[in-house]
Amino acid sequence: MIQEFKKIWKPYAIGLAWLMGLLWPLLGIHPDGTLSFDRTFTVWGYIAAGSFICLLIHLLNRSDAIQPVGQALSRLREQAARAAQRVPTQFWVGAALVLACLYPLFTGRYAQDVATNVLIYICLGLGLNIVVGLAGMLDLGYIAFYGVGAYTYALLNIHFGVSFWLSLPVAAALACIAGCIIGYPTLRMRGDYLAIVTLGFGEIVRIILNNWMTLTNGPNGLLGVKPPSIYIPNFDAGFSFELFYIKKLHFLYYIALALAIITIVAVRRLNFSRIGRAWESIREDETAAELMGVNTFLLKLLAYAMGALFAGLAGAFFCARMRFVSPESFTFIESAMVLSMVVLGGMGSIPGIMLGAAALIVLPEVFREFETYRMLVFGMAMVVMMLFRPAGLIPAKRMGTRSDDREG
Repeated sequence: MIQEFKKIWKPYAIGLAWLMGLLWPLLGIHPDGTLSFDRTFTVWGYIAAGSFICLLIHLLNRSDAIQPVGQALSRLREQAARAAQRVPTQFWVGAALVLACLYPLFTGRYAQDVATNVLIYICLGLGLNIVVGLAGMLDLGYIAFYGVGAYTYALLNIHFGVSFWLSLPVAAALACIAGCIIGYPTLRMRGDYLAIVTLGFGEIVRIILNNWMTLTNGPNGLLGVKPPSIYIPNFDAGFSFELFYIKKLHFLYYIALALAIITIVAVRRLNFSRIGRAWESIREDETAAELMGVNTFLLKLLAYAMGALFAGLAGAFFCARMRFVSPESFTFIESAMVLSMVVLGGMGSIPGIMLGAAALIVLPEVFREFETYRMLVFGMAMVVMMLFRPAGLIPAKRMGTRSDDREG
């Protein structure tokens, strides 16, 4: 253990020094120009003590000093897994659905707002999972289709008075068409070249939304978008139907939940279909798949279009919920966030992506009380998670190595 610690102490000390250099500008420099060190040293001391304890546990584990504890925990985990497998999957799915439906009854407005965001990003993450997780294509401009769906509903509702429910399939269809238009000239590329081109097309869409003043109102965005509405019976003066706008947050949560369930079911059916198997063959080795008779270009284009379709659905709901849309909501950082959800949760894994979306949306809210350095804590948690779970929180059962990765 002492020899192992001697190998690790130098990079560990350098890391702590780097952390001090990062923390002091955040905590020691005040808006009035004064400097202080006490708060920086306090926070740094807590982090150093916690990381040192984790380092000791890691070294003890590597030296087999705590092997009995690890074996006991492993046995306990295996027993819990066997017990969970005895329960039918339908029971867990039903229990999760019941809890999701009862969630607004036991939570406040803030918790419902966060849960609605999680459901939107689940739709986005599962849509991107088709492109990245199943077909093995790195897409850095995915958020553009989210914007196409949002602006489709905004323009149809403001200028033509089309309701949310009628605009929803139109937004999905236009996002799907946009995916085909963008994907057709780009999907013959592979690897890093594909990522750069998709990033460029995503920025092109954002710049068009930001500069087409006559259609999108440019950076000012579009105001006056109506929320989803339904007709309810009215018995005040005989029998008639009254238009009721769904503005309450818990009602919007249920709409987002319905969209998320539709997305989960659709992606799962695609995953276990012949098309899903073909996508996976392209992901594992595109050259071998093409030699076996798989139309790789057509199926890659289909994956791009299907991913864009679910992004369009999420975008239309996002616009209806906010009742306002602007280009600032569709920047590259949003594409990076959705991609992080897919990688963190586990590429190709539907439960993993759901968990990754919940983690990336909920954790910043949990750390909100840390004020300035909450994103630092969040980033550290992400780094630690990817070091210990590089395949994701819940890795996919059918996942190999892409041919592009092996060539690199």
